Amino acid sequence: MEERLNALEIALKNEMNEHHFYLKNAGRTANPVGKAMFAQIAAEELEHYERLKQLAESWKKDKKWPETLPLKVNDTAVRSVFGKAAQGGETAGNDDDLKAVRKAIEFEAKGAQFYIEHEHFASLKDTEEFFIDPAAWYQKAQSSSLDGA
Repeated sequence: MEERLNALEIALKNEMNEHHFYLKNAGRTANPVGKAMFAQIAAEELEHYERLKQLAESWKKDKKWPETLPLKVNDTAVRSVFGKAAQGGETAGNDDDLKAVRKAIEFEAKGAQFYIEHEHFASLKDTEEFFIDPAAWYQKAQSSSLDGA
């Protein structure tokens, strides 16, 4: 039990660190796609933090996994936010944007192994592709919607 509680404490710390990271980068970037994507993930990381915090508090109090507290979090809205923001223009990301997205990809990949971060990871990979070559990203996005796949 102690080991699982320690894992929850690490997850709580990670979620809050990631929330601050995304919030900082939402404020830093001038790229509308990056701004929208970072802000959305920051809000979702805060939701993850709150759910894990409830779980940890319940577990500490009752000394067992709670039966009435589902771990399910809301579905991510990152892809729809990203898609809407990307329709605003073809502005590639700068070096700082790419560094931030790549760092985010690293810790979301770790989170995907640990618990609930797969959708954030996939959205960040989309953002990385968009920042590198917006025209190619648009072409890929259009072809995937036209071929019926």
